[in-house]
Amino acid sequence: MLEKKSTLHHYFEQFPDHRINRNKRHLLSDIIILSILGVLCGAESWDSIEAFGKTKLGFLKGFLKLPHGIPSHDTINRVFSGLRPKLFEKMFVEWAGSLKNESIKKEVISIDGKSIRGSRDSFHSQSPIHMVSAWASSNELVLGQLKVSDKSNEITAIPLLLELLDIEGSIVTIDAMGTQVDIAQKIVENKADYILSVKGNQQELSDQIKGRFENQLPADADLAQEKGHGRIESRKCEVITDLTFIDNSISWASIKSVVRISSTREIGNKVTTEQRYYISSLSEKAAHFNSYIRLHWGVENKLHWSLDMIFNEDRQRKRTKNAADNFSYIRKIGLNLLKKDTSKGSLVTKRLKAGWDDKYLMQIFNQI
Repeated sequence: MLEKKSTLHHYFEQFPDHRINRNKRHLLSDIIILSILGVLCGAESWDSIEAFGKTKLGFLKGFLKLPHGIPSHDTINRVFSGLRPKLFEKMFVEWAGSLKNESIKKEVISIDGKSIRGSRDSFHSQSPIHMVSAWASSNELVLGQLKVSDKSNEITAIPLLLELLDIEGSIVTIDAMGTQVDIAQKIVENKADYILSVKGNQQELSDQIKGRFENQLPADADLAQEKGHGRIESRKCEVITDLTFIDNSISWASIKSVVRISSTREIGNKVTTEQRYYISSLSEKAAHFNSYIRLHWGVENKLHWSLDMIFNEDRQRKRTKNAADNFSYIRKIGLNLLKKDTSKGSLVTKRLKAGWDDKYLMQIFNQI
């Protein structure tokens, strides 16, 4: 074994093993860490994790016990299908929380949902599983995730996810689905602030905010511009802090501001414009709101995009029992490990290099 274990050992050696004794030839922590390293190096199936293990057996024996060698792909499948997702969820949140840079103040935590399309099973009328994830923008970490119940939606899952996370002092941003009185209350109760998008699902509130911006000068405004990749994008942020016009403002916990973002995008001769509206418990300058709201989109272009384009999540066809749910944690652990590595190179390059270079793989594995 390594003289110094990684935090993965620390957390997953504590993972409760509910298998019956005759099915415990391989240690649960060995199977989980083997799968994490396999995915980190490009494996995307049970078979390829087994092949990775057999190819790297000598290397893996340096820090895994492997009393009966590398488990078969069928064994790995059975283990992940049988693991209790609630336990994996708890372990993941605790492990991810240990990676946070505590010197970062006012972290923007973006919450958004994503379906894993490959988990759909049309033959058995099984819809794809839908996960709600929390993305820490400055830390560039997935902090946690929660599966949306088959008979529910994100509105019920988001408060449960907030309960799992340590969000104190953070700014929580959520798209319009999460713009609910109870969710705003939950965020404030957990000593955080919120910026919530307002759309048609809160029609009365939306109409009042739009009307106010048409008839009142903002308390503050800011214009940000970006150029690159053949486009020019401008984002004008306007803030109103006099909220006497909102009929039910008392229902929204600690509400202090409403915000309008007017964005213009120029690509060649094509110009598109859009206006978006938000409510917030913050009372800050428009420039700060412009930055916070911009950071929210990291959950799309740094988390969801990476899962699909780097880890091929939507093409994964794991459907047995809890396999898709549990394996989504493995991908997110892999993404967090790659994000924590400060060496140069894209995520694609880092993933390839980890598979080629054992020394580099250990650098990623032992950095935490």
